[in-house]
Amino acid sequence: MAQPEATTAQPKLNEDDVQAIDKLRDAYARLRSEIGRVIVGQHPVVERLAICLFARGHALLMGVPGLAKTLLVSKLAETLSLKFSRIQFTPDLMPMDITGTDILQDTAEGRREFQFVHGPVFANIVLADEINRAPAKTQAAMLEAMQEHNVTVLGKSFHLDEPFLVLATQNPVEQEGTYPLPEAQLDRFMFLIELDYPSEAEEIQIARTTTGERLPKLDRLMTPEEILAHQALVRRVPVPDHIYAFAARLVRKTRPTNPTAPAWLKPLVSWGAGPRAVQYLILGAKARAALLGSYMVRLEDIQEVAVPVLTHRIITTFAAQAESIDARQIARRLIEETATDA
Repeated sequence: MAQPEATTAQPKLNEDDVQAIDKLRDAYARLRSEIGRVIVGQHPVVERLAICLFARGHALLMGVPGLAKTLLVSKLAETLSLKFSRIQFTPDLMPMDITGTDILQDTAEGRREFQFVHGPVFANIVLADEINRAPAKTQAAMLEAMQEHNVTVLGKSFHLDEPFLVLATQNPVEQEGTYPLPEAQLDRFMFLIELDYPSEAEEIQIARTTTGERLPKLDRLMTPEEILAHQALVRRVPVPDHIYAFAARLVRKTRPTNPTAPAWLKPLVSWGAGPRAVQYLILGAKARAALLGSYMVRLEDIQEVAVPVLTHRIITTFAAQAESIDARQIARRLIEETATDA
């Protein structure tokens, strides 16, 4: 007789955690409302930025100039009482311009000694503007900070203050004189957040609000300590076993050499997503569930975060490009098919 499959007991939230999720849901609603005083529309973008923040992930924002990417990030930092820093990436930017370096200083005792001057990466929210305009050596200066939350300069290690979030931007139109991000660096970003043009009504509202008086100063809604507590809470949100299985099955289907990959995908994809995609699917789903006041991850949470998690991790072939099929379309079709099979 076949033995029944063993199931893992799911941890449950205690009463304090349930109340904390309710508090986070209300705080997130106030955050969206406060940012809405300055940013017109872009509601999915705000949600995905919040998911990255509370899941301790980083995001790559893709959009043409003029879509308020820099303004949105700076106002997010303002409402959360976080230190904000902006780095404009250029071809002549050096790693020390990001991390900081030792300089020779005169001390009060009349001696001269080296002192470390912190670079702009020492902030809570770092906006890496047009990150693909700097060469790979400079882009690599961000890797340790993004992965380890540490900076090593001249053999000395410095820890970055928590919470720490890197939001990088890219212009999808202008590619001349740019350095494409390597796949290893792209994989460090939890989400690829694509910003689209506003609707006609939103564009009229943008013109009204930005051509009049100065933009309002936003209220501070959270402290860094509260954000850290919310990040820890997100990690405790329960995930059913079938959600873990769905996330792993979805990611494995993106790999053309995997037996479970559909036949239509194999000529379109040269490389699929790695294991970090499964981790970010689960973390993103946990964060979304908590922000919306849910006490357990649901299948729709995974489906909502799957496109921004997978799009920049799927490397398409020349055949896909010739047929005008991009990674986002492939990811959406995979999500639909995997959800149907579930």
